[in-house]
Amino acid sequence: MFKTLRNAFKVKDVRKKLWFTLMMLFVVRLGCQIPIPGTDSSIIKGIVGQNDTVAGILGMMSGGSFENFAIFALGIGPYITASIIIQLLTAAFPALEEMQKEGEEGRKKLQSLTRYMTIALSVLQGGFLSFSMGQQGLFGDAWKPGNKFWLVFSATVILTAGGACLMWIGERITERGVGNGISVVLTINILARIPSDFAALGERFVANKKPLPAMLAILIIAAIIIAMVVFVIYLQDGVRKIPVQYSKKVQGNKLVGGQKSHIPLKVNTAGVIPVIFASTILSLPSIINSYTTINNGVWRGIVDTLSQGNWFHFGASYKWYYVFGPILYVLMVFGFSYFYTSFTFNPTEVATNIKKNGGLIPSVRAGSYTEEYLKNILKYLIFIGAIGLSIVALAPIVASGLFGIAQVSFGGTSIIIIVSVVLETIKAVESQMMNRNYKGFLNK
Repeated sequence: MFKTLRNAFKVKDVRKKLWFTLMMLFVVRLGCQIPIPGTDSSIIKGIVGQNDTVAGILGMMSGGSFENFAIFALGIGPYITASIIIQLLTAAFPALEEMQKEGEEGRKKLQSLTRYMTIALSVLQGGFLSFSMGQQGLFGDAWKPGNKFWLVFSATVILTAGGACLMWIGERITERGVGNGISVVLTINILARIPSDFAALGERFVANKKPLPAMLAILIIAAIIIAMVVFVIYLQDGVRKIPVQYSKKVQGNKLVGGQKSHIPLKVNTAGVIPVIFASTILSLPSIINSYTTINNGVWRGIVDTLSQGNWFHFGASYKWYYVFGPILYVLMVFGFSYFYTSFTFNPTEVATNIKKNGGLIPSVRAGSYTEEYLKNILKYLIFIGAIGLSIVALAPIVASGLFGIAQVSFGGTSIIIIVSVVLETIKAVESQMMNRNYKGFLNK
């Protein structure tokens, strides 16, 4: 990785893109430190401190700016949610599916729809957060009957503008920088929390300890982190290659074709989407409970069961029904893995295209047999990928429960995002350097 970056900075075109990306990321981090005028961030920190779920979801997406109620407090979350919704709607509605097949023009239309939905989600989320936090003292003494509307309105406008600005920065990085801009912005926000997480781990396991236990704790923590990173790399890069043999065709007086190819099916076919979906849905009761005064016994039991902070805290306050929380979490990860993959990979369409182009999977007949073969392989891969996702997602939750530490930003969902984006960005840099070498060779 470091060798690739070192070589990239020697190439003028690639160096410009890298510097542009770094400057945009500097703007992102700067915006995460500027609080909205007239707000008291200690109110948010107090609420977040009482709810690990809120801290995990909103804190990760915003890179810590939510705790400061900064202008980028919404993070890149609204854009990611809008993109997922548009992607699912594209698979569900024929009109959007046809738009996707229109090529570059269709992609631009879908991108416009994603932008509009991002703004709408930012307005809804910003308004809800501003009003809820205002009720709990975010605006201090200014929260009076005559001022409430304008305080919420101004904060919502600033938060929406911040979300739109992050979206614009992400798109500019994609266009003029290196890698997928939205993913890069999300990753830098996650990475920004790592120093504080290391400090928390050091305070919990290293501080005030004798040299030998402290050194042993450091080695164990480092070994666990390295093992998780290696596991995620294998999970994200794992591919099952389905060989395809194309028959020769007569064109004019020549025989063409006959080449061998393959269909790459990733082990983790759905990426990090199932974990995000499952975590978001299970966190809704906890988030709603943070902003309301509902105190019903059944509702309290549902909130506590679905709260990740209670799952593995085996103490006097542990209830037997808390075990259903992680079970439901894993089941949802599996369910969303199959559900999301069904939208992103169509075995029927792939089998039809292979047949039309004169292709054949060795030892498998064309048509419906190929389709059934691909479905069986896909089911197996999704199952393996879902097991890997569940292990990675549950690891920091188990550690948090057993050792009484806050969930860190380099565990679970975060580490999958970090590793995936780093690998994709390195590949993007290598690809741009390779294209430059090809152009230089052709121009000689």
